[in-house]
Amino acid sequence: MHPGGGQGEHIFDPSDPRLALYRDLKDSALRRSAELAGGVFIVEGRLALEAVLASPYPLLSVLALRRRTSVVRALRLPDGVPVYEVDEDVMAFVAGFDVHRGLLAVASRLPLPTPEELLATLTSPLLVVVEGVNDQENLGAIFRNAAAFGAGAVLLDPTCADPLYRRSVRVSLGHVLRVPFARLEPWPATLSTLREAGFALLALTPAPAAETVGPVSRELRGSPVALVFGAEGHGLSQAALSVCRPVRVPMMTGVDSLNVAAATAVALHRFSPVQ
Repeated sequence: MHPGGGQGEHIFDPSDPRLALYRDLKDSALRRSAELAGGVFIVEGRLALEAVLASPYPLLSVLALRRRTSVVRALRLPDGVPVYEVDEDVMAFVAGFDVHRGLLAVASRLPLPTPEELLATLTSPLLVVVEGVNDQENLGAIFRNAAAFGAGAVLLDPTCADPLYRRSVRVSLGHVLRVPFARLEPWPATLSTLREAGFALLALTPAPAAETVGPVSRELRGSPVALVFGAEGHGLSQAALSVCRPVRVPMMTGVDSLNVAAATAVALHRFSPVQ
């Protein structure tokens, strides 16, 4: 028994059924369907595991290299959480790649709040809204930015990637487990929910005709603001742009746009309640 909870169990057989939830982690489509259907998600590394322990998401089990079990013991897991201790070859065979951090865990998902429920519990006048971002690392970075600059929540359109996918959790440094999120469906009609709640809808776009973000941020200082971002390449849909006030980040001639995560950081800094 690990101090503070966590039953250590050595496993030498990669086909052991206790490892079923950790299999084939590189197949993102398979993992998404399996994790959503099973109501679970995977985290990787000590920082992500610490984030789970500090969150409301229930921890179900831990898979650790035997050389990393001292790290697990130091985390003081809840009583009854099994810790599966394995060697490198077993970990790599099960996960489908070399897990350099030597530590994985499974946690339970929680029911997603409705946008109305989320808005009712906000502690910040700043929101991030994301359309069509299906790159897990970009999405994780967006959550990290949202946490850094004091956004109260992240709202996702139906096509965005799963924020609880392993890479998103890792890149966000666990902030996807701390920043509340919900889905806006149907899209973009439900943007009206935010406007009715008093939020100014600002669409980030590189369009030359858009207002520059600096003066708009000064105009709206202290007001509820929802910053709306689109995916790499095609950006926001015309349907989303049509219901928002377009703003842009001014840049040097010859640079047409920023990576969506970078754009999120720049815009959030302008509107952040953390000054």
